Amino acid sequence: MSSQAFSHSAFKSQLKKYYTFYTGGFIAFVLALALAEQMGMSRQWIGYWFLFATIGLYAGIGIMSRTAEVAEYYVAGRRVPAFFNGMATGADWMSAASFIGMAGTLFLTGYDGLAWVMGWTGGYCLVALFLAPYLRKFGQFTIPDFLAERYGGNIVRTIGIVSAITCSFVYVVAQIYGVGLITSRFTGLEFGVGVFVGLAGILVCSMLGGMKAVTWTQVAQYIILIIAYLTPVVWLGVKHTGIPVPQIAYGYTLQKVTELEKKITADPKEQEVRKIFADRAAAGRAALAAPDKAYAEGKAKVEQALATAKSSNAPADQVAAAEKAVAAYPKDANAAKAGWTRETGLAARANPPRPHAQAFPGKDEAAQNTARLNFIGIVFCMMFGTAALPHILMRYYTTPSVQQARVSVFWSLFFIFLLYFTAPCLAVLAKYDMFTNLVGSQFASLPAWAAAWAKVDPGLLNITDINKDGIVQWAEVVIGGDLIVLATPEIAGLPYVVSGLVAAGGLAAALSTADGLLLTIANALSHDLYYKMIDPHASTTKRVTISKVLLLVVAIIAAYVTSHKPGDILFLVGAAFSLAASAFFPPLVLGVFWKRANKWGAIIGMAAGLSICIYYMMRTYPFFTNMGVPKMDLWFGLSPVSAGMFGLPVGLLTIVIVSYLTSPPSKEVQELVEHVRYPNLKGDTVVSEAR
Repeated sequence: MSSQAFSHSAFKSQLKKYYTFYTGGFIAFVLALALAEQMGMSRQWIGYWFLFATIGLYAGIGIMSRTAEVAEYYVAGRRVPAFFNGMATGADWMSAASFIGMAGTLFLTGYDGLAWVMGWTGGYCLVALFLAPYLRKFGQFTIPDFLAERYGGNIVRTIGIVSAITCSFVYVVAQIYGVGLITSRFTGLEFGVGVFVGLAGILVCSMLGGMKAVTWTQVAQYIILIIAYLTPVVWLGVKHTGIPVPQIAYGYTLQKVTELEKKITADPKEQEVRKIFADRAAAGRAALAAPDKAYAEGKAKVEQALATAKSSNAPADQVAAAEKAVAAYPKDANAAKAGWTRETGLAARANPPRPHAQAFPGKDEAAQNTARLNFIGIVFCMMFGTAALPHILMRYYTTPSVQQARVSVFWSLFFIFLLYFTAPCLAVLAKYDMFTNLVGSQFASLPAWAAAWAKVDPGLLNITDINKDGIVQWAEVVIGGDLIVLATPEIAGLPYVVSGLVAAGGLAAALSTADGLLLTIANALSHDLYYKMIDPHASTTKRVTISKVLLLVVAIIAAYVTSHKPGDILFLVGAAFSLAASAFFPPLVLGVFWKRANKWGAIIGMAAGLSICIYYMMRTYPFFTNMGVPKMDLWFGLSPVSAGMFGLPVGLLTIVIVSYLTSPPSKEVQELVEHVRYPNLKGDTVVSEAR
């Protein structure tokens, strides 16, 4: 055995020992807090302990892993064993969307939510087959490095930088949103303040040690997030199915959910509430048909009611109510239009519960076909986006060899599988608990968790007595998908320490992905833009310092954008995948497997794919159209998150057509493709070192 192999084996053995002790210590910490809760520790202090202890732990790893060496900072010294790189990739991958949003989406959409699971999991098959080993053989530090070496010139590198920053920034906003959500709920801090508190935990890891610190922090974060995700599911599994592995036995609970859906649909009180929503939506549509007339008539009506109340010596409370109605009436027709538009949106709440187990529910064949197309669109964009996300592909630069990169993809899939196999089960168990414990309860005795979450964000939870009967109907509950995982322990009546544990897991998921994304953006600016294009003679210390400063600036900008809540977590993450698929997948895969792909094909193809994707999102997503961007109809009924369905084919075809119309790449570039295509598993020479 060579000394290098022996050293690697000893290093791996040390890592196993350290993380075994770490896992045992974390479990002991949770048990100690559970005991403290039984002895009277307040919920707020349990939240503080989970928040600050875990952030402090990550910060400690970041401080111990601080480095100024370029290879350590950018690729963790290329010595991360496959098992641990798989765990780090799993944490990097399982962002706030996977941890917080996945089960919530399945809760809200049922069968249709499986598109995300299928797309994200299938994407790793594409990574293993088409990209990971070849990028590792190429070496270097970033995806724009590969694009510039393969296609030549700074124009390609620049478009790669812009694309990497665009998709990574959208993705990191989603993670910081998740951090703010968790921090504000479990510490009582205001959402905007919670964002910046969580941001401190992100920065101390990624700033001090770059990829080295991020890698070992992500391994620690994966251990916390998977324990946190599985614990309430095991608990609920024992409660509802009688076994601690409900993933293989929750079909019976799903049957009961289906029966409860039918019961809720047929309930006269539920129908009464849905009719109220339908009437309000119809009134809103009618008012929008003649807004000026409707505004004048409505204003005259409330003013007449006030005059009548005063002239007839009505009771003081009636007069006060009439005065309040006049004061609350919109100031002008434009303000009234906004209110009527919101009312028309209530038509969706007039529908009966969406069948959880039914595929593509719809009133007619056209609606079902649109649902099928959107299902395919999400699977498509998530698969190809997974295979093109820069912060994920960078992880495979950190392994010691090409073979380790391949094995690392296997471990990544295994660690991701543990969570994705559990999410559908958690969604069903949470819905069953909601149907049995919340529906039919008294408004006067709503559980404490409902008031607490409504205070964090009314958009996440809103329960209003629409028909004034004092009883909660399912149609009266508005619940956001981002709440389900975090609130499930409270909904199920589990000890609060489990809620704190889940919050710590969600925080770990958001922080781990945010670390990787911020590092990707900072590296694109410091390495690809500054070092490769502006100052190639910059010293090692200067390059790393610039990366750290840029990372701080980008993090603050992202936190500012997050504080304005530009969209829910799952949309932001899905948008990042569509952007990555449109910009990166065609040039990366064609760059590896097609020698004829050339510089101008890549330049025009990347620009075209990214542009069409951004255009479709901005013209169809409400956040942008509400800001004044002209709205257009959906193409083929595809939702904005599936914009990659247009961007990727446009980019791919453009590269092929333009490459055929222009000169082929040089012989040197074609030899590079040969070199990258056939990895030497025993002694893979990194391109940047060999050339």
